[in-house]
Amino acid sequence: MLTITNHTLEKLEMLLKTTGYKVRYEKGNFKTGACLLQNSKVIMVNKFSGLESRILAISELARELDIDYNLLDEKQTAFIQQLKQTKLEL
Repeated sequence: MLTITNHTLEKLEMLLKTTGYKVRYEKGNFKTGACLLQNSKVIMVNKFSGLESRILAISELARELDIDYNLLDEKQTAFIQQLKQTKLEL
């Protein structure tokens, strides 16, 4: 189970950054959450989402992405494996 803290959000962002994804927080006309922009490795997150919504949205995307484990260190590999085995609910 993921804890809802800024540290967890930072770990998710660093994990994605290590694998070549860029996480951007923008305001706009899209639902709360995150989306992957046309396979461009840019993840957009609604700027006005709360911490819990941000973590949920980014972690759901991270679970679905094909991540190259060779780019990750041991802690990040363990974190993504834990993430893929965890079902998140609000």
